[in-house]
Amino acid sequence: MMVTIKKLYKMRLLVVSVLVVMFLAACGGEESSGESTESVKLVLNWFPKSQHGGVYAAQEEGIFAEHGLDVELETGGPQVSSIQIVASGNAEFGLAHADQIVIARNEGIELVTLATTMQNSPAALMFHEGEEISDFEDMNGRTSYIQPGIPYWDFLTSRYDLSGVTEMGYTGQHVNFIDDPKSVSQAFVTSEPFFLEKEGVATETILVSESGFDPYNVVLFATKNYIAENEETVQNFVTSFVEGWNFYEESPYEINEAIHEANPNLALEDLEFETDSQKEFIYSGDAKEHGFGYMSEERWQTLIEQLLELGLLEDEFEAKDIFTTEFLPSN
Repeated sequence: MMVTIKKLYKMRLLVVSVLVVMFLAACGGEESSGESTESVKLVLNWFPKSQHGGVYAAQEEGIFAEHGLDVELETGGPQVSSIQIVASGNAEFGLAHADQIVIARNEGIELVTLATTMQNSPAALMFHEGEEISDFEDMNGRTSYIQPGIPYWDFLTSRYDLSGVTEMGYTGQHVNFIDDPKSVSQAFVTSEPFFLEKEGVATETILVSESGFDPYNVVLFATKNYIAENEETVQNFVTSFVEGWNFYEESPYEINEAIHEANPNLALEDLEFETDSQKEFIYSGDAKEHGFGYMSEERWQTLIEQLLELGLLEDEFEAKDIFTTEFLPSN
């Protein structure tokens, strides 16, 4: 009888041990499953700024991770082409401007835009305070510092008589502009005027969009093939992107700390100015009605026709070829 009891006891221990092992294995499996994420890379269009606030919010607040993504952020800059990097397969997602996406399509690079950060462009022409420039033709007789090949300048010179403007290459530095009170420089109203004000230089601006050229700014894109083959990942990324920007709208300044850490050359007060001044470009207009990131076919088609008229496109194509809203939350 004692032998039987011992055997039963050992069997019970064995059963319990097996159950414990199975439980631990199950827990371990859940842990692995929870940690299973997809690694992707996003290439920024410039050095980290407030215009990337939603991206850093998604990273810092764990929004990407919540949607199963491990996202590497690659810094942009004057020598970095997010379009070329994504097109070559060295990154899954990128940020650029809408006109760059259209021109890339003309060059045979099939990119599709998934969301826009800015509904309207903050691109502007900046001049010294009191110079009384109220129209683009008022630039005649002045030196203008403009980046060679920038599409909006082609648009302005085609729409207005700017034959009296002396064009000089824009380098990102404003020494020559500061030294010449009559000069004009390209700028973003969300940054350069504030930087110069800190140096004691008062400026005014005229938005390029007042001319009718107003492409979406800082758009999220991927290649057509990648989207077709990775719809779930794309959906997760776009959802994270939108949630990040919605978070940044409510709590931007804590995220600016992370942006400052990534780009120490920008002071926190510079980031704060950009954050405050870019709100109207990001969250108003169609975004107010349809939600952050929304894009319309009409806006894209207008841009395509404008670039075609300027001779920057060889052939016209449909707007639906280069943008989609199917991954946005409202869809």
